[in-house]
Amino acid sequence: MTTLPPPAAARPGRLAALAATLLIAACATPPAPTPVPGPGVGFPAASTATPHDTGGRLKPMPIRPLDIQAECRFKDEVGYSATAMLDISHAEVNAFGASVDIPRRGHCRFDGPFDQVKRMPHVELQARDGCTVSIWEQGEQVTVAFTHCAGRCTRGTFDYVWPIIVDRPTGECH
Repeated sequence: MTTLPPPAAARPGRLAALAATLLIAACATPPAPTPVPGPGVGFPAASTATPHDTGGRLKPMPIRPLDIQAECRFKDEVGYSATAMLDISHAEVNAFGASVDIPRRGHCRFDGPFDQVKRMPHVELQARDGCTVSIWEQGEQVTVAFTHCAGRCTRGTFDYVWPIIVDRPTGECH
């Protein structure tokens, strides 16, 4: 005949020790987080290294004037489509136009007049109606994003507008 150990309630010493351990652990202070250097602190200003080359740390994109000439259009599987025309040389916008069509929602047209209000670190265009177009590079892609541009769209459409991404090597957008 085997004897079973008494239930936990019958072992007050162990239960008290467990409660004390949990109480002490709840009061413990977690270790301080390791500080992460901000932009320009501890990193060189420009780099083309990959994360593998840098021991897993990404380096900031180099700050340089944007250069791109592209005219593209795309349509995805649900019918969302966009067109973009970019002519930017040394961060100076020579020509810009874009439009977006969203099935069962409407369309938007982003073609001037715009004033160029920023050249570095990204290009920014602004219209009198408050519509702002920001254009920046991310590796081999150039992103064209829109803010405060609902007035350039049919009612309720702007809530569904995504940035347009232009692939620099191919000139295609998506």
